[in-house]
Amino acid sequence: MKPVRVRFAPSPTGPMHIGGVRTALFNWLFARHHQGQFILRIEDTDQKRYVEGALELITEGLRWLGLDWDEGPEVGGPYGPYIQSERLERYQQWANWLVEQGKAYRCYCTEERLTRVREIAEKSGRRLQGYDRHCRNLSEEERQRLHDETGGEYVIRFKMPLEGQTVIHDLLRGDITFDNQELNDLVLLKSDGFPTYHLANVVDDHSMEISHIMRAEEWIPTAPIHKQLYMAFGWEMPQIAHLPVLLNPNGKGKMSKRSARFSEDGRAVPVLLNEFREAGYLPEAIDNFLATVGWSFGDDREIFTLAEAIEAFELGRVNPAGSAFPIHKLDWMNGTYIRDMEPLRLAQLIKPFLEDAGFEVNIEQLVGIVPHIQERIKTLKEAIEWTQFLWVEEFVLTDPEALIQKKMDAEGTLQALRGAYDVLVNLVDFAYESQEAAIRQYAEDNGLKASQVFNILRVATTAQQVSPPLFQSMAVLGREESLSRIQKAIDSLEKSNQPSQ
Repeated sequence: MKPVRVRFAPSPTGPMHIGGVRTALFNWLFARHHQGQFILRIEDTDQKRYVEGALELITEGLRWLGLDWDEGPEVGGPYGPYIQSERLERYQQWANWLVEQGKAYRCYCTEERLTRVREIAEKSGRRLQGYDRHCRNLSEEERQRLHDETGGEYVIRFKMPLEGQTVIHDLLRGDITFDNQELNDLVLLKSDGFPTYHLANVVDDHSMEISHIMRAEEWIPTAPIHKQLYMAFGWEMPQIAHLPVLLNPNGKGKMSKRSARFSEDGRAVPVLLNEFREAGYLPEAIDNFLATVGWSFGDDREIFTLAEAIEAFELGRVNPAGSAFPIHKLDWMNGTYIRDMEPLRLAQLIKPFLEDAGFEVNIEQLVGIVPHIQERIKTLKEAIEWTQFLWVEEFVLTDPEALIQKKMDAEGTLQALRGAYDVLVNLVDFAYESQEAAIRQYAEDNGLKASQVFNILRVATTAQQVSPPLFQSMAVLGREESLSRIQKAIDSLEKSNQPSQ
């Protein structure tokens, strides 16, 4: 068996689509399972769609996910360069070789002519299968005339067989048969000297000794021309598998940047890797989740590590049918990873989100509060809502009426606040256990429900109806700040209840 060599070959047209990330993951798992090589190759031959900085987004995103590559940009390797725009001469040589062998031809048709041919076909009701092969069988005289008329500008097109069938054996789908008469003479080399995807990926996969191609299902229609190209060159085609498409969460339509990407409950769903990262998802959760979308671990296990996935990964467990994108499952997985994380690491991961929200963060306080919120959050970003009361520069209770609990009035609330303040200020230590025991005793002694006093103090110290556990929050705030906020609440409620003059 040939050594396993697979490639992930994104185009630098912007941040990575989550479907492309899943393709990269499956290739990486396959390579690691077979002790093979995972190659990163950048297909940047479509210069019109090139986006500055996209290459960095790709490499940074893969590294963030832990998907290291054995050969490629920033790493090097024996088959480089690994950026297609740096390999133009090779593609030009092989395209011209095909012309010399009578397996491709120079096409001088202008865009104007191609547009006119399409329009005439549409008006006549005739179906036009792409290009009409006008330049395929030109005489030398005609070819020279067109060469002169166009100033020597041409593209190179492949001569697809006009009869018979091309059969592709897909490792996931079995044999797929195409009628050659339904296929086009596609462009291999553009007039600017850049190759199309069809030529470049065949030349590169052969020269880089790729053993298996695992790419998206959307590329199935191009497979027959690629097989015909391999046959024309006299090269062995790598084994090929077309991976299932990711569908929108409702199961309708391909998950796309341009589609309505909403779950059935109306929630907007991320599509790009950087959107998931910015939303506070963990790389290990994304890896775990994507591995379960279209592939089965082999038992009922949902949570597993990359190392465990490498051990279990087999193409036979990939379902070729499209898979809906279960965003709520990712939420659950992400929450599971958060709950199992060491508080210090979790605090370090949350800190940038708080800083991006404009807060100045005390890492000791953050480490202190993290154990009390990690059961409650599903993404890192959700920590902002839960902990923002810790970081406000100047604490203000905007609605003193929120202090008043059910079956209580303003005066009773004021008394409870003053009493609680006196209890807390006299505590020997401010540990949350001491606070809770003292406040419970205060409530019992004064005929109050503990929950009433707790909720009054929660609003007074956090300005939130929902917060991390009250006394743990106050312990993290510290004695001085907690008492200061309670005093502000007392002052605020006193002022709001003064009779108007």
